[in-house]
Amino acid sequence: MLSQIALVIPYPDMDPEIFGIDIGPVRIAIRWYALAYIAGILLAWRMIVAMLRRPHLWPNDRPAMAERDIEDFLAWAIVGIILGGRLGYVLFYRPDYFLANPGEILAVWKGGMSFHGGFLGVVAAAWLFARKRRIDPLSFGDALAVTAPIGLFLGRIANFINGELWGRLTDVPWAMVFPGAPCAKDGAGLCARHPSQLYEAGLEGLLLGAVLAWLAFRKGTLRTPGFSIGLFLAGYGLSRFIVEFFREADPQFITPDNPLGHVVRLGGAGLSMGQLLSLPMILAGLAIMFWARKRARARP
Repeated sequence: MLSQIALVIPYPDMDPEIFGIDIGPVRIAIRWYALAYIAGILLAWRMIVAMLRRPHLWPNDRPAMAERDIEDFLAWAIVGIILGGRLGYVLFYRPDYFLANPGEILAVWKGGMSFHGGFLGVVAAAWLFARKRRIDPLSFGDALAVTAPIGLFLGRIANFINGELWGRLTDVPWAMVFPGAPCAKDGAGLCARHPSQLYEAGLEGLLLGAVLAWLAFRKGTLRTPGFSIGLFLAGYGLSRFIVEFFREADPQFITPDNPLGHVVRLGGAGLSMGQLLSLPMILAGLAIMFWARKRARARP
């Protein structure tokens, strides 16, 4: 194992805090993870504004909303991400623990956010906001879908900086030793692992984002309401499903007889919680894409 560690790429150990100050017993800090959320939301906002300023990208050459609508939605999106992400983690990943410790549900500073929950939170916020402003929910959702990979990319980079959500044990040349990631079965020692955070950043952030943006700006997919929503769902679900083969399962799912943390076991194979939650996204995404194209063809 020592020879394996000697060949891996050194992990660039960075402080999760950009800036911090202690005021008595309270520490006020700005963290990379928080900055990733803020930057992702702001960049997505500016990208949507750029799309709105190109009327030819939208059905009937008319943007589905005003720039002011997107500005007003930012607060709704933040609330949806935080509430949905936290509740998703509580319900999907550790329901027994939080049922026994309900006071911990609001302790978001201790970590624990679910993308699938955050996604559902944003969907709910977007639907309510679109109804309130009388905006076509499909076109509104398309705009959010095209820009969502920006936040996903920055969020996974923040996970990497924090040294969390690391991958499974491996001997690939680009493996890394993450601080605090156990190696031996008894939890002792350290071992090289997949930098799965970077895999996710590349697939669900860069690749998916590039495809969605290229189709929107060059191929006019925004003119088919709902298509970009479906593509994002299917693309993210597939990306996450693939990366789960390299990502370490959450510790509460790992047992001596289930070292890969499968929540559904089919003989010698199985699915992790991330894969189980991603399958409906893939199926729903494909169905929405098919429905959107069929709906567009049926219109005069």
